[in-house]
Amino acid sequence: MTAALDELLDLARSTAVAAAELIAARRAEGVEVAALKSSPVDVVTVADRESETLIRGLLADARPGDGFLGEETGLGDASTTGVTWVVDPIDGTVNYLYGIPAYNVSIAAVEGGADPAEWTALAGAVVNPVLSEVYTATRGGGAFLGSRRLAVNADVDLGVALVGTGFGYTEERRRAQAAVIGRLLPRVRDIRRMGSAALDLCSVAAGRLDAYYEQGIHPWDHAAGALIATEAGAKVGGLGDDAPSERLALAAHPSLYAQLETALVESGFGY
Repeated sequence: MTAALDELLDLARSTAVAAAELIAARRAEGVEVAALKSSPVDVVTVADRESETLIRGLLADARPGDGFLGEETGLGDASTTGVTWVVDPIDGTVNYLYGIPAYNVSIAAVEGGADPAEWTALAGAVVNPVLSEVYTATRGGGAFLGSRRLAVNADVDLGVALVGTGFGYTEERRRAQAAVIGRLLPRVRDIRRMGSAALDLCSVAAGRLDAYYEQGIHPWDHAAGALIATEAGAKVGGLGDDAPSERLALAAHPSLYAQLETALVESGFGY
């Protein structure tokens, strides 16, 4: 099984690196907005679509029987191998649009279908082309930034925790999230909003954040990052014993996870 996982990781890594090189080149040429999604501030660039096309082609060439779930093209053909690739061709598209160096390509291989509640993540890679950072993990094999093994911050009390989060794109959701932040902020060290769920999860794995929570993210936002954080020692989940979902994605060392979940409920987090 280890050899099989290593093969999946090699493919995830090499494909993510190739796509990261593509989006970096397109960023240097100038970003073109292709469409809007849920609101006028929720954008899709031409590079998002180019990146996903490249990723999908490389994965299909290497493993033609695998399934595919991508942010831009949705769910592809059902898997005949048991493996599905979950892909975000550019996570942090608004950062990408503005040239903020916090965007990435995220690719994960999962077993069990396209629903996070039912899948088991096998291998994942998150590549930030601006910082030349490559995060990787395999199930049971640990998490790495390059060759450095990662471990989450342990023994952190909520009152001194640096917590990452993100905001939705609709006016109603943002109002609710702002209300929660107003109640949570006095109870933690500080809040960070980087604009990329995958990088927030990797930052928990690397100890750059103590914890992360967000409402409204999709499977491709967290598939690879959640595995990386888990393999670095984080608990990653949703409400109660749920898997991460649009309702809630939460990641931290297990002791801090419990404190933050309680604080979010007490702060009026809208489940």
